[in-house]
Amino acid sequence: MMIQNKQYVKHHKVGDIDIVTVDRPPVNALSEIIDQELKQTFVELCEQNLYGVIILTGAGNTFMAGADITRFPSLDSDGGASLARIAKEGLDYIENSSKVVIAAINGVALGGGCEWALACDIRVIDESTIIGLPEVSIGVLPGVGGTQRLARQVAVGKAKELIFTGDPVKANEAYRIGLVERVAAKGEAVSESIKLAERILKRGPIAVAKSKESINNSVSMTADEGFKAETRLFGELFDTADQKEGAAAFFEKRKPVFKGV
Repeated sequence: MMIQNKQYVKHHKVGDIDIVTVDRPPVNALSEIIDQELKQTFVELCEQNLYGVIILTGAGNTFMAGADITRFPSLDSDGGASLARIAKEGLDYIENSSKVVIAAINGVALGGGCEWALACDIRVIDESTIIGLPEVSIGVLPGVGGTQRLARQVAVGKAKELIFTGDPVKANEAYRIGLVERVAAKGEAVSESIKLAERILKRGPIAVAKSKESINNSVSMTADEGFKAETRLFGELFDTADQKEGAAAFFEKRKPVFKGV
């Protein structure tokens, strides 16, 4: 099934890797339409194949800018909360999907753009990029998961510093504090992400998906619940053909051929 391009969200493939690009010049400012198109695209990709790797990036010199704030003056508390809930649906979806999602962060990733990156599994940032959550500068907070995900990604005190000041950080500082996992040369965030995706695709896809589920459980469960869930997921893998293939390939000293079953 071909994934149709949307008004602002485009899709193409590089080998077996799906590339999802936000394309709303000049700065890829987020909106309800883009949030909905992103979620729809990710749902279509996951329905097409449970396993695999998706790279999320932005067209031009911006990953994603924050939300289009032109509506903000007319919103009350209910309207603001509704706006955040709708926007958050797509982020929650990719975070909990069985696919690996890599953010290839280019140019600028502020506000909602940073929040989308935080919802991804791995972040690869262009060395020229700045990233941050400046929402307090306009009298709101990062309301699409930013306060929660940033505090789980970096030290709590650092998350508070970044959010309370609203100051963005450069790529190397983002890497130093653990906000991103890799720094790519200028203009190479997508290509570096593709290299990483190719390595992941060589591994057992069901094992990768269950690893993601188990790691996510460490946030949503108590330690005891997480250990029990890990044991269950580990056991489930022994009922897959991929596990048998992986073991056979190891003993036969050859590369495994995983099929996601």
